Amino acid sequence: MSLKKDNKSSNKKIMNFAINLAKNNKYLTGTNPSVGCVIVKNNKILSFATTNNGGRPHAENIALNKNRYNKGTSLYSTLEPCSHHGVTPPCTNAIIKNKVKRVYYSIEDKDLRTFNKTKKILKSKKIIVISGLQKQNVKDLYNEYNYIRSNKAPYIIGKIASSSNLNILRNNSFITNEHSRKVSHILRFQNHAILTSYKTINTDNPKLNCRLNGLKKFSPTVVVIDKNLRIKINSYVIKNSINSKLIIFHCSKNISKIKYLKNRGVKLIYQKLENKTNFNLKQITQTLYTLGLHRLLIEAGKDLMTNFLNENLLNEFYFFKSDKIISNRDKINISSLVKMLSKNYKNKKKINTYLDKDILTHYY
Repeated sequence: MSLKKDNKSSNKKIMNFAINLAKNNKYLTGTNPSVGCVIVKNNKILSFATTNNGGRPHAENIALNKNRYNKGTSLYSTLEPCSHHGVTPPCTNAIIKNKVKRVYYSIEDKDLRTFNKTKKILKSKKIIVISGLQKQNVKDLYNEYNYIRSNKAPYIIGKIASSSNLNILRNNSFITNEHSRKVSHILRFQNHAILTSYKTINTDNPKLNCRLNGLKKFSPTVVVIDKNLRIKINSYVIKNSINSKLIIFHCSKNISKIKYLKNRGVKLIYQKLENKTNFNLKQITQTLYTLGLHRLLIEAGKDLMTNFLNENLLNEFYFFKSDKIISNRDKINISSLVKMLSKNYKNKKKINTYLDKDILTHYY
């Protein structure tokens, strides 16, 4: 339906408000998308909501439940309201029950259970449905979600840091400054899981959690690739595996080590080798997807990161380069990896306005 019958400017402002609501709650809604919803009647906003933390209830249900009467209202949603029965009833049921007059939404939901079905359902109940409102403004908001739903695979981000001469250390020393490290913690907060190798664990003994105030409880599940279970039992991630989620992919027959790790609460996943030496990384990421880990951050050394790049499994990449120079013998040079980044990605932009002397390059 054409927007000419309505106040275009007002509609755009209301939808932009809904978009901002959704942006503010992004990464807090589990595997469900963050949706912003606004209920309006007689040019007055009656209520608004975002998808609840964890993904339920949905924004439309929350916004409708805030009002005593919703008859004759207009509902603005950043995403096509769901029309399928999942853990909760579909939002279309609530819209129909509350006798909403108009529904505006920006883009279709890539979830095939709902995709392009809502309009037909609501129109059959004489509800006016207008899609595409502020579609361009909402595109980036659902970029990851659309990829995940369309490909039934996780959205994967790579991240590595080096000195100005493209070296990384073989020990647990900071290369980048505190500003860059805070950005790294934001990336951890934004992802469901963080994947690394046992070599990184044994060499650096990293915590791999989010240590920003207020976001610690959103630390990602730690995933380690360790075919022979060589991970040190005194490493931080093993010592804290009772209190945090840890998954290890392996093909070991070390019964005593397996028993010890299971007793520590570690989830062990046996994975066959693809070519007698390496795991199939795509199979590992698909397994993580089935476990509900849909956004994945790779924080690893040169070898594992190169393998991910060779397999074209990384949707984005963040490369932190400090102003330090590392010239000691105990170093690894990643110049070949940096060349791969330029080859693998069409776009890149430098983000260095708030990192002091460090430079952050985003490849996408």
